[in-house]
Amino acid sequence: MRFLKTALLALGLSMAMIPPSLSAEKPLKVVLVSGAKIYETGVSLPKFKDYLETHYPVDCTLIHTDNKEELPGLEALEDCDTALFFTRRMKIDGEDLEKVKEYLSGGHPIVALRTASHGFQNYLEFDKEVLGGNYDGHFKEGIPMEIRVTPEGKDHPVLQGVGRIETVSSLYRTGPIAEDATLLMEATTPDSTQPLVWTREHNGGRVLYAGLGTVEDFEQESFRRLVAKALFWTAGKVIPEPK
Repeated sequence: MRFLKTALLALGLSMAMIPPSLSAEKPLKVVLVSGAKIYETGVSLPKFKDYLETHYPVDCTLIHTDNKEELPGLEALEDCDTALFFTRRMKIDGEDLEKVKEYLSGGHPIVALRTASHGFQNYLEFDKEVLGGNYDGHFKEGIPMEIRVTPEGKDHPVLQGVGRIETVSSLYRTGPIAEDATLLMEATTPDSTQPLVWTREHNGGRVLYAGLGTVEDFEQESFRRLVAKALFWTAGKVIPEPK
């Protein structure tokens, strides 16, 4: 008995000496929902999946389709930690659409990119009800944006360590955003200044929207890092440094 107590004490001491950084933690379970053919999400999101799983403790499930009327695999939303939506005017209905609505109505976290504001043609209220946006088309293409971090954004964990982002995406008409949203970034062209990145809560779940997402945007480490951080933040997890 004395030997057993001594052994257990030694084991306890050895476990206590293991640094917190080496403690086992489950990977963040992320679902990437891809369906914006015009933005080649079938190209950018598989690469982003590889980036996430290489540089962060993340386990990704990618759901992709080029068929606007069906989105197989949405049952993965049932046990994920957070989800990224990048779809455009999909016409899913019935059970598929209900799975999306159930996920969102349950207060689960979401990161939404660019055309996700009008990602489901049969659920356009998603923009105002969930994202807190006000999408109303876009300005001319090919005009560089001047992207500015707001005072609220400077101290936000999602933007810590994120460098300058440049894009030739057209500027979306997104304002005014919901009163309970926190604006992190805004973008200016000669035409207008509009909200670009913001956060809010929907039914208790964290939401982040970014009006970016071209293939060229995903080639920038600064943008990839912003989206990666957003996934951890929306899930309520500590944001790790990339490997």
